[in-house]
Amino acid sequence: MHTTHQNSKLSNSVFYVLLVLLLWLPIPLASNRPWAWSLMEFSSFAMVIAIIYSHPVEQIKQQFKSYLPLIVGIGGFVIYQIIQLVPLPQYLLKVVSYNSYLIQKSSLNPSEINAWLPIALDPVQAQIATLKGISYFCIMLCVLMLLNNFKRLKLLLLCIIIAGTFQAFYGAVVALSDAEATPFLGLKNSEIATGTFVYKNHFANFLMLTLSIGIGFLVATLDKNKLRAKGYSLAQFLQTLMSGKVALRIALALMVIAIVLTRSRMGNTAFFVALTITGIIAYKFMKYKSKSLMWLIISLLIIDTFILGAYFGLDKVKQRLEQTSMQTEERDEVNVYSLDLIRFFPLTGTGGGSFYSTFPLVQGNDIKGFYDHAHNDYIQFTTEYGLPATIWMGILVLYCLIISINAMITRNSRFLRGLGFGTTMAIIGMLIHISVDFNLQAPANVAYFHVILALAWVANYGLHSIKTTTKF
Repeated sequence: MHTTHQNSKLSNSVFYVLLVLLLWLPIPLASNRPWAWSLMEFSSFAMVIAIIYSHPVEQIKQQFKSYLPLIVGIGGFVIYQIIQLVPLPQYLLKVVSYNSYLIQKSSLNPSEINAWLPIALDPVQAQIATLKGISYFCIMLCVLMLLNNFKRLKLLLLCIIIAGTFQAFYGAVVALSDAEATPFLGLKNSEIATGTFVYKNHFANFLMLTLSIGIGFLVATLDKNKLRAKGYSLAQFLQTLMSGKVALRIALALMVIAIVLTRSRMGNTAFFVALTITGIIAYKFMKYKSKSLMWLIISLLIIDTFILGAYFGLDKVKQRLEQTSMQTEERDEVNVYSLDLIRFFPLTGTGGGSFYSTFPLVQGNDIKGFYDHAHNDYIQFTTEYGLPATIWMGILVLYCLIISINAMITRNSRFLRGLGFGTTMAIIGMLIHISVDFNLQAPANVAYFHVILALAWVANYGLHSIKTTTKF
């Protein structure tokens, strides 16, 4: 009994460490510095070890039983990342990736003529990418294992909302100030909001993810006693919306202001398109739907977009969208040249994190700048990991989207339906945004996306034996 109590305390401690880690990840430049992502890796590895120590094997198996496709899917990709680092006999490398063999063979010293060679053309960067991948996987496992009741689920969602609200408040205040440098790390300041991030589009993507979860939380808190009432009026909805939910509504408004202040074209587009698509799906198919849901979607689109957006600069985002053209964006040419890397390394890719070192192999003379990332994560992911791995992960994410929609439509718990709404919106938004940017290169964003994929499975399969009596 004493040991069981100690293990329970350790499990609770691990859960709170997870919350602290999620709050921390976006703060040090989206954890996009070696020391920051090393801290993420150490923390995530330690949490998994603690979970293994504090939970019986049978309990872990039972908890993971419903989540096996997600675990196997992400785990299979992590194994492939490791395989890219494993030195192979030259005859075998020649079979699996002939161009990798030619490039590496040409750089060998005479004394290394028979050396074994890995698939990854840049093993150092591939090792960094692999450790990050294992860390994201561990964070996802922690979410799946530790979310075994509604109290923990609610705390995790509130943690995500708080992280987004803090970033939004900080980013908006600094952008609207006249300061020449940011209070945090003394970065150069401008009227464009970046929060504690360096790149505005990474910041916009992070806000899109946290906003999605926040909106899902708000959907979950709609008054269940009025959901089926006939003649549900706008006045009743406003009363429901404001009753005990002012802080959440203010938090969402702050995040909308901040995402508009990023001036991110596709960040804003992804958010509003994802909200619209998810809202339509929810209103058309969700169980126990009511007019309150319709009013909520309308309020988010109209009040936040046209009132807050008009005041804080949505017109400037619109102007940037209108000025964008394929001819004036050099990064579109980068994507075109990057397709040659896919043609040269279709099956295995060039290795995780190798884009910056392999792109010069195909870079045209009309590209004058240095590009360490393709401005399209679909293309960069395929160049680094090959078509089979990209298709594998694409199918997995789309499957997560399907079960997220299913949770939103079919779960009996209004809270899990709201969670399904939030994760559906986040996944749609991410799939849109990464088509024009490299958000999968920001550790904080990738970690949060892994958490959201896990939450989609929790929404559809988790907590099935527990009836929620939690009041929100």
